Amino acid sequence: MKIVGKIAQRIEAKEKAYGESLYTPDLYFDRMLYAGVVYSNIPHGILKSIDITEAEKVPGVVKIATYKDVPGTNKFGVITKDMRFLIPIGEKIRFEHDSIALIAGETKEAVEEAIEKIHFEVEELPGVFTIEDAIKDEIKVNNEKTNIAFHKKIRRGNVDEVFRNADLVIEKEFETDYQEQAYLETQGVVAYYNGDVMKIYASMQCPFYVQEDVSEILNISFNKVDVIQMETGGGFGGKEDVPSYIASKAALLSYLTRRPVKLIYEREHDIKETSKRHPSKSYYKAAFKKDGTLIGLKSKTYLDMGAYSTLSPIVMYRTLTHSAGAYKVPNVYVDVYGVYTNKVPCGAFRGFGSPQVLFAIESIMDEAAEKLNIDPWDIRYKNALEVGDETSTGHKLEYSVGAKKTLENIKRLSNYDNLKKEIKEFNKSNKLKKRGLGWSHIIYGVSLGAGGQHLDASNSEVHVFPDGTINIMFGGTEIGQGAKTAISMIVSEVLGQKLEKINVLQTDTFIVQDSGPTVASRTTVFSGNAAKDAAEKIKRNIIEFLCKKFDVEEKDIKINLGIYKIKDKEYSFEEIAKMANDANVKLNESGWFKSPKLNFDMENGIGEAYVTYTYSTQLSLVEVDMLTGKVEVIKMWISHDIGKAINYDGVIGQIQGGAVQGMGHAIMEEIKQVNGKIITSNFNNYVIPTIKDIPEIIPDIVEEEFPYGPFGAKGIGEPSLMSAPPSIANAVSNAIKRRISRIPITMENVISLINEK
Repeated sequence: MKIVGKIAQRIEAKEKAYGESLYTPDLYFDRMLYAGVVYSNIPHGILKSIDITEAEKVPGVVKIATYKDVPGTNKFGVITKDMRFLIPIGEKIRFEHDSIALIAGETKEAVEEAIEKIHFEVEELPGVFTIEDAIKDEIKVNNEKTNIAFHKKIRRGNVDEVFRNADLVIEKEFETDYQEQAYLETQGVVAYYNGDVMKIYASMQCPFYVQEDVSEILNISFNKVDVIQMETGGGFGGKEDVPSYIASKAALLSYLTRRPVKLIYEREHDIKETSKRHPSKSYYKAAFKKDGTLIGLKSKTYLDMGAYSTLSPIVMYRTLTHSAGAYKVPNVYVDVYGVYTNKVPCGAFRGFGSPQVLFAIESIMDEAAEKLNIDPWDIRYKNALEVGDETSTGHKLEYSVGAKKTLENIKRLSNYDNLKKEIKEFNKSNKLKKRGLGWSHIIYGVSLGAGGQHLDASNSEVHVFPDGTINIMFGGTEIGQGAKTAISMIVSEVLGQKLEKINVLQTDTFIVQDSGPTVASRTTVFSGNAAKDAAEKIKRNIIEFLCKKFDVEEKDIKINLGIYKIKDKEYSFEEIAKMANDANVKLNESGWFKSPKLNFDMENGIGEAYVTYTYSTQLSLVEVDMLTGKVEVIKMWISHDIGKAINYDGVIGQIQGGAVQGMGHAIMEEIKQVNGKIITSNFNNYVIPTIKDIPEIIPDIVEEEFPYGPFGAKGIGEPSLMSAPPSIANAVSNAIKRRISRIPITMENVISLINEK
């Protein structure tokens, strides 16, 4: 390989480091207006009236919009259109940050004053604030027969018979709470309608979602809505469907005023309105043989969707297919339910839907190991998947299964046998502090899988200029994960041009075809394959031209980085590009990639759930203060099978960043609410890891190449978070000799468990 698999500098690194990158808040247009939102501020009620007369008198206010001003549909929803854009009079308010009205003004100050002067009357209703209350169905959130809106299941094998004959049966309940994405850059958009085309500039993960929703809200065609991706300061799933809600607000005001409108969220509003990781309650029952073989699993998981379903059915599909973890288990009976509550809607978050159940199954594996007197590593290795095995959905694995290698590597890297002895000696000599080791071994289905095959395709455009420089535009988005660099490296590898000569343009819905969202660790595989396809077409055009021009065969042409060697003579890529351009060779190509067809029985949850899987193993060392309950993560060893590392440094960065974010979910981050209202609405009281909290991280990469991936790559973005919470929870359990069954692990929870009789 010329560049793939090597260490490469991020192609946008200099601009970001020097503050030259243009983010949405940096945009300014002549005559631009500023926007604000009037929120309901109650979690459940009926809107009786809206009075905007006093607000309209505020100097500098240009337009106030309510539901009456919406020219198209007034609803959102990726799967079910159950979310109102602006609440109409007589309709239900379903959570505290439902939108009542929009204001556009010449200054932010005018908008803020007008917000205070809009008066609306609400008939408050009792709310549903827990999963248990939702299941009771005494209060209906969405005027449906039941608050249980969605149900997905796996029915495989004979679970009842297995439990009757098992040597060991373990039953446990588990609970997980919200997690806020905490991206550096809050939600933001600038919209400008000139009477013909609506231009949207936004921070987002899927410009195509925004294009569709704005088109429907304004009742204008797709070819009149141009959505342009701005530099984006993080997403983690929180900028998948949510930017549609923000963009539509600014777009409506621009549509009504014919002026540019900027809407940038303050952190408090961002936290209160935007989607989170789903809280969950899980009930697990697992059957084992004496030797530790997992032979059956029965589970039931409830996900708290909040007031609207948003992406919940998609999240639930992943919860379903990951409920049995990274193990071969022939008998599976799984139910996953999505329930409405009068709280902030939940949606995509890194690993969406799987951390909740991976925490549960990994806790179960530790419990079984303890009861069977088997080492936690050994029980995982015994049940780990290999080529030829079937997943819990019955998907037979034919290639790219590095699961056991990740386990082997971490055992070796951590010097596990000696490490256990060191921990034992430490705990003998320390009464007030105890240390513990915790394993996790996980699986992650790459891309959207059988539940989202209609979205699993991607377009990329590659253009070689006469001076040898190259432009790329791909259908995925750069959200800080290094996609621009990885895809540039793929094109560089194919065409032989140096990385510094390649530029990646921001995604524009007027140029590239709908390529689905940048989620599910799919960008490298899908946009990367599409860029590779386009580059290979250009390479074929160039090679055919050179063979004719120099009267040589293809084997006589050798491509190195920046150099084409034709027999014994060398030409720079710049010289080759000029020759080809002067001869009218086509140097601009479109690439396309779509997922291989997956066969999956949705009714029974059986079949090929995903095109491929990544596998990860983590060992965490923690120290627990037995007086205060404070948990400190000291060290993490982490191995990921990612198929092939395109940018080695980028992969290591993803592993480190994901592990720290997962650590935050495990021991720090907690959204607190009072009667459906969020009270941890900024980073003063919603605690996230800082640089001082980061433990020593020992990363490792396994490369079991995926034949359908670009140069064998699979993905790393999502699974980098997912191994941390169960590993840390198991380490704390190991330290205090009590089972952690809820995350985040609070100090109060730890002390309560320590004091149990």
